[in-house]
Amino acid sequence: MDLSRVLPFAKELLEKVVESGGIAVDATVGNGHDTQFLAERVGENGFVYGFDIQKDAIDATRKRLQEEGLDTRVRLFQESHAHIKEYVDLTHHGTVQAAVFNLGYLPGSDKSVITKPGSTITAIEGLLDILMQGGLIVLVVYYGHVGGQEEKDELMNYLQGMDQSKAHVIQYQFLNQKNNPPFVLAVEKKK
Repeated sequence: MDLSRVLPFAKELLEKVVESGGIAVDATVGNGHDTQFLAERVGENGFVYGFDIQKDAIDATRKRLQEEGLDTRVRLFQESHAHIKEYVDLTHHGTVQAAVFNLGYLPGSDKSVITKPGSTITAIEGLLDILMQGGLIVLVVYYGHVGGQEEKDELMNYLQGMDQSKAHVIQYQFLNQKNNPPFVLAVEKKK
């Protein structure tokens, strides 16, 4: 048996809940890889919301989506993921199948621009309000940078204290890898 690496495992989780015609959120679009993946999963009749505070990330994602012919099923916002609940159309509240985060910084960019624990936790809380029952939030946590350990610690404290009657939370991590390897956290809204 081969254990899935972190990023493939995150996608495996998303594949279990994101269906054709569905609604999904990429909370940190970065270079657009997850946004493209979600847009392909939801198909022509689905919709994806994408968020990033950096213009370069939004521009790179928009270009990727246009090249793949997926731009009509995605709406991008140069905005903090803390405001997801405000930007997702009210008609989609309660129907969002999944959301994905890649926490840390945009690869190849200014490493001082990072995700922060307060906005990430606010985003999770907002997503839990608009997810469908059985919906999933997948977080890939990169924490080997300045500020990353703080976000990891606050996020872990928050999720470990989450009411188990409202959500299930798992962690998937390789324990014997060096240099702060990324790991996956997944939050499933209970049915």
